[in-house]
Amino acid sequence: MKRTLGILMTAGILLAGCGQEEKTATSANKEVAGKKIAVIRNLASDDHTKQFIDGAKAEGKALGLTVDTFLSNGNDAKFQQLVDQAVLKKYDGIILSHGKEDYSYNLVKKVADAGIKVVTFDTKSDQNGKVLDHVVATSQDDHALAELSLDALIEDKKQPVKVLKLWVGPGFLPLDRREEVFKDYVKEGKIKVVETVGPTNFEDVSGDVKKKTAAVLAKYNNKDIDAVWGAWDEMTKGAYLAIKEKQAVLPIYSIDISNQDINFLKELNSNWKTTAGVNPRVIGITDVRLLAKQLNNEKVPQTYEFKPVQVKQSDLKKDSTMENLSQTIPSFGDTGLFQSEWMKEKK
Repeated sequence: MKRTLGILMTAGILLAGCGQEEKTATSANKEVAGKKIAVIRNLASDDHTKQFIDGAKAEGKALGLTVDTFLSNGNDAKFQQLVDQAVLKKYDGIILSHGKEDYSYNLVKKVADAGIKVVTFDTKSDQNGKVLDHVVATSQDDHALAELSLDALIEDKKQPVKVLKLWVGPGFLPLDRREEVFKDYVKEGKIKVVETVGPTNFEDVSGDVKKKTAAVLAKYNNKDIDAVWGAWDEMTKGAYLAIKEKQAVLPIYSIDISNQDINFLKELNSNWKTTAGVNPRVIGITDVRLLAKQLNNEKVPQTYEFKPVQVKQSDLKKDSTMENLSQTIPSFGDTGLFQSEWMKEKK
């Protein structure tokens, strides 16, 4: 069911004693300190995006990098313009997030051909399975995300489970990957889709989906839909609010996580049961580290998939937030992934 990306991991080797280690760290600082990077994301400023950006900015600052951030609010033309402008401004490195599949490869190639180091997140940067040179392609393990959420949805329920599906595509790379798994569950008779809801207004995804979900709920009675599956939490928030207003008893299982999601999960009698996700702040931190390693001419993998966790209502305490959730789920925090020795010394 899963398509596994190859992950090339390299470990730092200490060549000599403490003196050599200090020399290496000093050299790295000189290579990276003062360089400018741009983080360009093709989404609106939602909670997930804010944490991704905050992680990137904090790590960049810690490593001595200047970090400029840009959002295109899901406007593909604006996203491409921002990338073109970043190339003209000769940034040393660029992180590209959520470019659409139909144009992203050529866009990433343009940046790499300009001699700029690139890290992508959920953005196509490979052709025939080969990732472009000077590019590291990162993503969440979308197949695992889908499996975690769907396994929770079908647990202890009569199959096929009748589902209101929250999804949009094709053309959104992470959602397309999640769809591959969803189709398998449908094919295997585990799930039956009653209706699919997705946004057309990407400047207000949650509000758009809320209206559309309310319209769907008005068409059916309680026995027609068993559960809601959200392929993206920004859509799920809208569905949750519509279901809450309707006072319907309809469990929700989703993908991605933010502080607002956690608050909804913690609400009294919440219908939102679980969400599978990766800490977006950690993604931002890690993507900056990978870019810094490239700027320092260190070896990096061509691809990396962030491993998700399942967050259940029972995992949450009254004071649970994105910032302290790692106390309950240790792997949710920053585990030092791709952190070179010189980076540790900067902290």
